[in-house]
Amino acid sequence: MYIMKVIALNGSPNSGGVVARGISIITGELEKEGITAEVFNIGGKSIHGCNDCRKCKETGRCVISGDQVNEVYEKMQSCDGLILGSPVYYGGVAGTFKCFLDRLFFPGPNMRYKIGASVVSLRRTGGLTTFHQLNNYFNLAQMIITPGVYWNVMHGNNAEETEQDREGLQIMEIQGRNMAWLIKTMAAGRKEIPPPPAVAERIRTNFIH
Repeated sequence: MYIMKVIALNGSPNSGGVVARGISIITGELEKEGITAEVFNIGGKSIHGCNDCRKCKETGRCVISGDQVNEVYEKMQSCDGLILGSPVYYGGVAGTFKCFLDRLFFPGPNMRYKIGASVVSLRRTGGLTTFHQLNNYFNLAQMIITPGVYWNVMHGNNAEETEQDREGLQIMEIQGRNMAWLIKTMAAGRKEIPPPPAVAERIRTNFIH
């Protein structure tokens, strides 16, 4: 029997912080629907940025070793959904996590029409910018972004404080339920609908004549 699975990437250096709490709420809702989740704590690791060597386009693997980029890349090929979580650092995605995501997505993992959801934590502001940055990875991988009732942002300096953000907690619960429904709907639809359109050869311009 096929077991539906989601990969969750925690980009916070605090593996037990607000981002982890948000991810746990979403994955808890997924597990209620029989969807398993594997969480990778990325933010506390030393992650090298992309060298723009483009070798990964030839081999499907990043030439930089010593971290979990290639391991996660392989697991993504067979997952049904992906959760990305980051705290706000200077109004954007935490630097270490962005380095990881740039190298993870650049080779072009097989994520077309898989389901994505994001989690953002912050003390006060910068949540929307970070939320949109995370969703850019989903969009460019041709993934389906899970709809919600509000932006997926949770407030608090730590996991204990964020329990006071009742709206944020509910947003994550709804996100989890919506993500589970989408994953199940896509799985059921594969039996009834034709395969997705072929990948078009990209036209790339740089506006230089």
